[in-house]
Amino acid sequence: MIKLDHRDIEILRVLAREGRVSKAVLAEKINLSATPAWERLKKLEKHGLVTRYCAEFNLRKLGPHVTLFVAAELTDHTAASFQRFERALERHDEVVGCWALGGGFDYLLHIITRDIEAYQTLIDTMLDARIGIARYFTYIVTKQVKGPSAPPFALLAGQSD
Repeated sequence: MIKLDHRDIEILRVLAREGRVSKAVLAEKINLSATPAWERLKKLEKHGLVTRYCAEFNLRKLGPHVTLFVAAELTDHTAASFQRFERALERHDEVVGCWALGGGFDYLLHIITRDIEAYQTLIDTMLDARIGIARYFTYIVTKQVKGPSAPPFALLAGQSD
């Protein structure tokens, strides 16, 4: 574990909102000079706290699409079954996120397709591949209420704001 102070937390907040930023912009946003700000960022990267930089996209600009969440239960609960299912998901770009769950369903899948027909084709393909899906429940996103945001860094680091 790495001990974070308030400036480290501010760096993480800036990165979560804006992604990769220049040394000067980072320094200005955390009210520190450029070199110390950059050294702090490099320390966070070196310790593995910052693992990658990403972009956020406005999919509506590409055209119509549908976002779905699927709760899936597997037929067996062996390590081999879980591994087979997880490896199979790698073949499907439409599955943009997947979480293993405890207490009920085995997985929660985040899926984006161009329409419901494309989603049904994906599910049929996955079922035909016999990757271990016993049953699944589909939830169609009708509107995004809150999107991806920064984790509560200060709380996770044991600090209060």
